[in-house]
Amino acid sequence: MMSMSYPVLPGAEAFFLERGSVGILLCHGFNATPQSVRAVGERFAEHGFSVYAPRLHGHGTDVRDFETATAEDWKQSVRAGFAQLSRQCESIFIVGQSMGATLALALAAEGLPVAGIITINAALSVPAYEALSFTDCPVYLPESPPDIKQTAFEIIYDVVPAVAASELLRLIRDTIPTLPAIQIPTLILYSAEDHVVPPTCSDYLHRTIGSTDKRSYCLLDSYHVATLDHDQETIVRETAYFVEQYSQLTRTG
Repeated sequence: MMSMSYPVLPGAEAFFLERGSVGILLCHGFNATPQSVRAVGERFAEHGFSVYAPRLHGHGTDVRDFETATAEDWKQSVRAGFAQLSRQCESIFIVGQSMGATLALALAAEGLPVAGIITINAALSVPAYEALSFTDCPVYLPESPPDIKQTAFEIIYDVVPAVAASELLRLIRDTIPTLPAIQIPTLILYSAEDHVVPPTCSDYLHRTIGSTDKRSYCLLDSYHVATLDHDQETIVRETAYFVEQYSQLTRTG
């Protein structure tokens, strides 16, 4: 079957902000686009970090494109982003929101040579999808409005293909057993109130990940899409401090 090519929605494009030799690979979440992390990406660049935000396969184009995407496709989008950023940077940290965090963890466990991981509301469980019977549900699932406490716009599809939701759950199932193998520094950011991913996911991540250099920070004024919410500046501050701390350690050996 011939694959279709769909144009990227305006504003949903990948972006690259070239600055210094320390890079941040910035991964958006499920049914989102780089637009959802653009503001924090620009702030990271103001701190002197080079930033690349890939557009995950099937996202930000057409829901029919999303319907054919697999977890491996999403991983490959992140790998390609790492390859692009590594041409400019000596040290790369990966920041992931929701499924972007799941992908970051999965690829770190596979050996992607990142210097550290920053997760934001890491998707290790999505109860709304886990409650579904994928043998007897609609082809397309209605998508709820973005879970953001403040008034903000996010580019998403109005519906989610059931097969894409199933791929997300498969990614989660495959990633959870690999967490003890992850030994690199990890910063776990999570919202106290999240209506998509239970905050207990981040508690579990902190307990289970193999790294001894790990810490958690609770975001008190944001919901799930924290990169578009009130705690945006807190995310930038805590991430910049973490990256500066561990990139210095990386450079000095």
